[in-house]
Order: sequence, then C-alpha cells, then structure tokens
Amino acid sequence: MKTKFIFSSFLPLIAVAGLAWYGAKYNSSTSIAFTPDADNAGLKLPDGFGALKAADNLGRARHIAVTQSGDVYVKLNRAVNGNGILFLHDGNGDGKMDDTQGFGNYPGTGMYIKNGYLYASSNNDVYRYKLDANQKVVNPAEPEHIVTGLINRRQHESKSVVLDNDGNIYVNIGAYSNSCQEQERTKGSMGRKGCPILDSAGGIWQFKADKLNQTYGSGTRYATGLRNVVGLDWNQQNNQLFVMQHGRDQLHDLFPDLYTVQQSAIYPAECMYALKKGDNAGWPYIYYDQDQHKKILAPEYGGDGKKEGPSGIIDPAAAYPGHMAPNAILFYTGNMFPERYKNGAFIAFHGSWNRAPEPQAGFFVVFQPFKDGKPFGKWEVFADGFAGSEANVVSGRAEHRPSGLAQGPDGSLYVSDDNKGTIYRIVYNRK
Repeated sequence: MKTKFIFSSFLPLIAVAGLAWYGAKYNSSTSIAFTPDADNAGLKLPDGFGALKAADNLGRARHIAVTQSGDVYVKLNRAVNGNGILFLHDGNGDGKMDDTQGFGNYPGTGMYIKNGYLYASSNNDVYRYKLDANQKVVNPAEPEHIVTGLINRRQHESKSVVLDNDGNIYVNIGAYSNSCQEQERTKGSMGRKGCPILDSAGGIWQFKADKLNQTYGSGTRYATGLRNVVGLDWNQQNNQLFVMQHGRDQLHDLFPDLYTVQQSAIYPAECMYALKKGDNAGWPYIYYDQDQHKKILAPEYGGDGKKEGPSGIIDPAAAYPGHMAPNAILFYTGNMFPERYKNGAFIAFHGSWNRAPEPQAGFFVVFQPFKDGKPFGKWEVFADGFAGSEANVVSGRAEHRPSGLAQGPDGSLYVSDDNKGTIYRIVYNRK
C-alpha cells in the first residue's frame, strides 16, 4: 500500500539549496500532496522518509537548482539535442515532472539561483540568465557572460559555482593534474617545484556576480591548494564558504616502495574545508590521512607516508573515506525534515573507481551533523541504493551516481544522477 505524504503550513522564507538559493512564502491553505514510489525509487532511507523519481533519462545530470514554485533546472555534463540546461515542470502536482524544456547549448556542471538570476557554467565560462517573478528564465537564448576564459585541460574541468550574500560568485578551477608531477601520473616522478598549476587552477576564484566579461585578472584567487572541488555551498550560519575536495590518486602506483595497494585504496581522505580568503589547503604538497589525523607530506615532495607537511596549511573541517568523489554539498535549512537535520550538511558521493583491491565505495548521500556552523559528530549514510545492488557497489558498476543536491521550497531534498539522468525527490512524513 502506498503512503500519501501531505505537507502544509511551510516555511515563511529562506532556503539554501546545495547548489541553489531560493525563498518561498506559504500560508496555511497551501499544501503539496503526492505519492512516493512504492519502492521509494529504489532508495534506502531512514524511517519516515519516502522518495520518488521526479524525472528520468535526462542525460548526465550534474548540479541542479529548484525554484520557489518547485520547478527544477538541471545542468547537463553533455548537451542533449543541443541543450545543456533543462527546465522541468510538474503540471499536475503529483511530484513527477511532466514538462521538459531545454536551452543553453554548452555542457558543464555549475547551477545556482540567486537574486533574480540563474547562474550556470560551462567548463570554461560562467553565464547568468534573468528570471521573472516565477523564477523562469526570461530570454534563454541570450545569457549574460559573467566570467570567460577559465582554464580547461580536460582533467578536473568542472566549474562549480556558489554565491555569497555580498554580490560575489565563487568558482572552482580544478587542477589539471593528480599531484603536479614533472611527468603526470608516472611512477617515481617527483613534484614540480612551486607547482605552476596553482597560478591558474587548483583553487577557488572569487568574481563579482553582476559584472560582465570578467577574466582571471578581474577576479581574486580566494583559496588555493585544492586539487578539485565539485561540491561547494555557502553556510548561512557562519557566513562562510564550505567545499568538498576530491583527494589525490595512485599512492601505490606511483610510489610502490612507500605504499601498499591497500593504503592506496583507502587514502587519502576526501575532505570538507571551511574556507576564508587567503586559505591554503595544501595540494599538491600534502594530503590528509584520516586515520593518523595528520596532514602528510606528499611522496612527490619527499614524503614517506609519515612525515607531516609544512606549516601554514589549514586543517579540514571534516574527513571522509578516500576516493568516494564528493560531488555536492548542501546545507539544509528547510522545515520538512526533523529538527536534527536543520543546518546540517548533506553530501552526495558520486562513488569510487580506484579502490581495488578493496571494494569500491560511495554511491550514496550522507548527512553530516553541524552545531554552531561546524561539523559535530559522526557522519551517517542518509540515502543509499543508488548503485542498484551491493555487487554493483563492490565492482563500481553503479546504475545511478549521485551528483547534485538541491532543496525544494517545501523542504524536500532533490538528488541528481549523472549516469542515467534521474532526479530523485526525498520527502518526510510529518505525523
């Protein structure tokens, strides 16, 4: 028997969604009713939660943004029929998106709503589209060019974006390298002195959100030493940027005398960083060992798995098992979920490919509790089952891979999948 979820009297305002900011007003007569899928869309969720597939087979759906009306914008990593952005609308209120429109003829990852604009990124540029009162794009064929000419060497090329409350946009520019070796991913090759990659990549750049045709010279290198950040969000509690870094690969492959295959499978940690202007997270000179709880000097720069790195490098705010590929972070500000989730962080782990001979891992959404704007307590798996089976997890052949997160105006949680192009909607039955 299917359970019908009914939600009423929702939040008067305020929602920061993983990669979208939006506000919505509801009154006591407003309600949203729909039936979750009988199998909860194949997901394993905590008691009281349900899920449905809001859309399916969209293409490589990366980051998403939800409007105050519950419509969904989806950024595609590869354009489909010439469209790199999809607009999804639920016409009959059953939770399923039955109207799809496309625009934006460029691939990419970043997507964010703020101050009357939809921001979207290709792998080289950042655009914005004017929104009307219902947060629908006014002229999809004529976006404004906010940032242009960002480096793209086809490795860690995603330009994820987020905005603060002071008119700034933050853009990830991933390092086009694993560990800044003289010969990329070559056994025994040492690190390049001064790592020149950091001049134009390997960090977060800050630009003005309303200034057109900016380039590197217009922006500020806000934080450096970050190998690749696909997930980032603005924490409203402490007015600070938080990011999730993809850690380096191949410790054993590149330095087999220093690391076992098992160590290479589980290290280094995937790290959450709370960033301030001028921070240095240490890539490529260090990596974070989640078991030693130390910043370890990279073997390319003279490390042996035990030596600690140089001073002046920030500690992570939290650390997670290696190679699980965190692709999105969302600070939950809604009122639908139980109070313990308020202001905590959801993280979408895309899943590993390089943990052999250990089983592959990830392919789930986790919840990280927060207190006073900082991680507090152990993280927990919130939504699992995206891979389809345990055998799929172990082999890394997942059916679905979580990639983007967004919060709906009612407080529901949306998750995108960039393998089969599914958009999941997770809800809670308030009894």
